[in-house]
Amino acid sequence: MSKFLSNRHRILSSVILAAATFVSFSAVAHHSFAMYDRTKEMTLTGKLTRFIPGANHAQLIFELIDANGDPITGDDGRPVAWGVETGPASQIAEQGITVASFPVGTIITVTLNPLRDGRTVGVLAGAIIKCGMALPAGGCTAATGESFTR
Repeated sequence: MSKFLSNRHRILSSVILAAATFVSFSAVAHHSFAMYDRTKEMTLTGKLTRFIPGANHAQLIFELIDANGDPITGDDGRPVAWGVETGPASQIAEQGITVASFPVGTIITVTLNPLRDGRTVGVLAGAIIKCGMALPAGGCTAATGESFTR
């Protein structure tokens, strides 16, 4: 009987070790920035369409606008949408970035590192500049808006 328990204990220990290893590798992979091209920075201005708070990362989804505040459209005639991933919602909330303080329609400018695969998503690489509900004269810049650093 003790031999059976010993084998059972080894098997259980192996399963627990394998599960712990898988979970730790998954967590490291999830927090990797390898999918972003850290050698490229893009500064984009747009109108916020959605704020997605998240425990690991929050996301701001916005449609690009031109210097006149008009939507930039793609070849399909639809507005070009981008997303920017930030830090955890709790962390950015400490800086004043919340769903309530960034309502839909807010004009923002962000600097980001884009995805390597060309999709229109990036990770925050600088400040988020909030310029209210209308594009200020001179554009949405640190001089015309409120800057939130990461």
